[in-house]
Amino acid sequence: MKYASFKLAGIALSLTLAFSAQAADTLRIAADAVPHAEILAFVQKLDPNLKLKVIELSNGVNANELLANGDVDANYFQHVPYLRDQEKALGKKFTVAATVHIEPLGIYSHKYKDLKSVPENATIALPNNVTNLSRALYLLQDKGLITLKPEFKDAAQNQATPRDIASNPKKLKIIEIEAPQLPRSLDDVDLAVINGNYALEAGLTPSKDALGLESATHNPYANILVTNPNLANDPRIKELAKDLQSPQVADFIRKQFNGSVIPVATPQS
Repeated sequence: MKYASFKLAGIALSLTLAFSAQAADTLRIAADAVPHAEILAFVQKLDPNLKLKVIELSNGVNANELLANGDVDANYFQHVPYLRDQEKALGKKFTVAATVHIEPLGIYSHKYKDLKSVPENATIALPNNVTNLSRALYLLQDKGLITLKPEFKDAAQNQATPRDIASNPKKLKIIEIEAPQLPRSLDDVDLAVINGNYALEAGLTPSKDALGLESATHNPYANILVTNPNLANDPRIKELAKDLQSPQVADFIRKQFNGSVIPVATPQS
């Protein structure tokens, strides 16, 4: 009986250790549902030996806090300027493991079909976080709706705020709204500048529906895979980074999102 008890205990311990080892092999990644989780689902099909657990982000959840606290092993939802602001806010340093795609910021409207039709004193909603607010202002300048002060020439180097507007010919009234809420604001404002992922989640097609779309050329806002420095050389992170930057994933992004999400990697010929 004692032998049988020890044998059963040994089997239980072996199963526990095997389960723990399997869990340890799984890479936990926090990601926005669209397009990030969709891209990760394709990676899982492309590379079935890489075990991924994707935690889709909901409003109000800070994926960098999850990463800093060790609740996830990586996140995939942000661009470098946003990450740098988060590092300052959290007092943490993170590592960029891969640069994957660009989600062009767009100007949308339920009331007007083109920017020329927008009247004076129109209301425009912009993202209220520092980096995307600046990004939105540069987009408005690029589309001729405003002009920023002369020193604001490089979006990657100089973050702008509404105080940095030098001219506003249409006297646009700017309001700042939390980025995930911007698609819902379209019935209440004349224009809204919306992040690509939130536009896609709301059923908008940036390449078709945007009245003005951010250029992908020399764009500093590519979305990145981020991890903690102690995991930077983890083979699982390296494998995922390689997959995300592969020509196969670039082809998938181009076909799946039809120009609304633009891969950084060169697609296969």
